Amino acid sequence: MSEKARHWADEIAQKIIREKGLKEVYTCASGITPSGTVHIGNFREIVSVDLVARALRDAGKQTRFIYSWDDYDVFRKVPANMPKQDELEKYLRFPITMVPDPWGRDSSYARHHELDVENALPTVGISPEYLYQTERYRASLYADGIRLALEKRAELKAILDKFRDDQHKIQGEWWPVSIFCDECNRDDTDIDNWDGEWQLEYHCKLCGNHAKTDLRTAKGVKLGWRIDWPMRWAYEKVDFEPAGKDHHSQGGSFDTSKIICKEVYNFDAPVTFRYDFIGIKGAGGKMSSSKGKVIDLPTLLRVYTPELVRYMFAGTRPNTEFTISFDLDVIKIYEDYDRTERIAWKLEPAKSDDIYLKERRIYELSQVSGVPAAPPYQVPFRHLCNLLQIADGCVDATITGLDDVKPEQEAALRSRCICAKNWLADYAPEEFCFKLRAAGETVALSESDLAAVRELRDNVAVKIDQFDSDKSCAQAIYDAAARIGIDGKEFFHASYKALIGKEQGPRLASFLRSIRKDRLMAILSEY
Repeated sequence: MSEKARHWADEIAQKIIREKGLKEVYTCASGITPSGTVHIGNFREIVSVDLVARALRDAGKQTRFIYSWDDYDVFRKVPANMPKQDELEKYLRFPITMVPDPWGRDSSYARHHELDVENALPTVGISPEYLYQTERYRASLYADGIRLALEKRAELKAILDKFRDDQHKIQGEWWPVSIFCDECNRDDTDIDNWDGEWQLEYHCKLCGNHAKTDLRTAKGVKLGWRIDWPMRWAYEKVDFEPAGKDHHSQGGSFDTSKIICKEVYNFDAPVTFRYDFIGIKGAGGKMSSSKGKVIDLPTLLRVYTPELVRYMFAGTRPNTEFTISFDLDVIKIYEDYDRTERIAWKLEPAKSDDIYLKERRIYELSQVSGVPAAPPYQVPFRHLCNLLQIADGCVDATITGLDDVKPEQEAALRSRCICAKNWLADYAPEEFCFKLRAAGETVALSESDLAAVRELRDNVAVKIDQFDSDKSCAQAIYDAAARIGIDGKEFFHASYKALIGKEQGPRLASFLRSIRKDRLMAILSEY
């Protein structure tokens, strides 16, 4: 880490050290229920924890980053974007881990969504230790924690009711656990008795099954969310875990869990912060896995390089709401990152030392596996899109056309090329896209347009390799228009029609200089 550099992740890391004291290992935690596609809003928590874990390591501290898959939660709703809806409906109220994979790829519905995330995270430099709650509950790792909750259920009820008005306080007999029936696998059960030690007796309201289960060997007993969370904080000795603003609302799950953690499990709750929601540009409301309205990490990585993905989160405070864009804003986000990169490498001056340190630290945290040994090759995203389209989408030809790319720079450049190509194919507005005409292919032009194209060919294109800048080429274009007595706008329209069949296109001087002279002359020679 740069000396004196401070970033919000560094601030949180120092707060953890200060509040939790000196420890051999600091545990950072995150987790999600794989109830549907794990979307980019969920990813905000994952990458935020990774950034803080990196800041702790940069401060010289050993760090454990655990990610819990809450796949023992109840399957409550079939998301709208899932296949085989009728088949999935049959498994409502089952543990998610027992729902079959509707794609037939993995061992369960839960595992399918888990693997989608686990396979994508290393691409952005994140490799946590995964904890699967089905395995841990069924291995009875939490038997003591469950029994303690049963012993203190009166205290737990009082803590939960403390944050509820009279209308919403818990009524009647209440248990801090739920049980999946060992006959029909659903959680629509009532507890009939607890023997004060390890044995629970229950009946299923759906299939009528009556049974007894021992907490030390039980396969279907689970704590309710607001007790499960603090119990696991204590079990794993969690030092840091953020949460969304819904959990951090007044009287929300974090408020109750913090008290339960201390008063029932005798452990101080982790350091935390609230992170805000992420929107999708053009779509109202927050993303929801259960509703199927999502953008996931693999989708984001089709348009943004791994470093750009990290940059969007490293460069934004977690409590700031922002929108993921797939329109022309993509160009600006790449430009912003490139500016940060130039400042970090001192290729562009920062306005102050503080700004340099801030941008340098954001850049460091944006890298997948450390800052590269030398500055990457920069080509503006907008220009890169033009180069790709000139090369008919061929990435190899695009890179070859940039004759000053060093071997060590090629991998990152190729990644950017692929993202630009994907953006052009999937999201770029129609007016941004073009295809260069093939040699011998012509379009009908008016007499004035034909005169303009011939003037472009004979007095600009023929000496295109002699211009040392876009500015000198642009001046030659305006001079050509003046020679034949038409205004620049009309000259430009004629040129674009001849080259790409549109009246508008990329900045003409830069565009012409980006096309090989032999190809340019082959197109224009037909006129």
